[in-house]
Amino acid sequence: MAFVLDLRPSVAVGVLAVALFGAVAASPPAAVTACNGFALTPGQIGGTHFKASPLRHSELGPGIHGTQITLSGYVLTSGCRAVRGARVDFWQADENGAYDDTGVRLRSHQFTDGRGRYWLQTILPGPYANRTRHLHVTVRARGERTVTTMLYFPGVAQNAHDPFIDRRLIVRLRIAKHRFLARFDFVLERG
Repeated sequence: MAFVLDLRPSVAVGVLAVALFGAVAASPPAAVTACNGFALTPGQIGGTHFKASPLRHSELGPGIHGTQITLSGYVLTSGCRAVRGARVDFWQADENGAYDDTGVRLRSHQFTDGRGRYWLQTILPGPYANRTRHLHVTVRARGERTVTTMLYFPGVAQNAHDPFIDRRLIVRLRIAKHRFLARFDFVLERG
């Protein structure tokens, strides 16, 4: 008897939802703790797909398909201060693992608010080659060192085999009102 993997989009999304739901249960709560100094966000390669992007908080729109997710968090200093006006650039593959290298699909940038907060509505990026699902991010702020890194998702089978994954860069994930919410706080080093 042969095992046949069902890759219909509705089945794939259902399987992904079950895997992510399990990961949500294992994700630590997104609680704010007393600050004794934060660990710096580790940098990673930026890849070859970065390019200028529009200012926006949502990458959703016509032709964007996939599991929707909202990513949010803060940009902070290692001394626990919020960084206002930090520029946060995002770029990622689509649900099939393909980058838009000619347009601006699934690319954006934004500036943190007065509390150092950012938020992005997007989709879960698809895996490709030997890479797991990930979002590319560059954070720049006056007086702080720029960090280019990648964010990863808990509960993804490809995480075990991705040559670049850094477990410190896995987002905290939860479900609220049938929506996936991811949280990650970036910590920058003084420049």
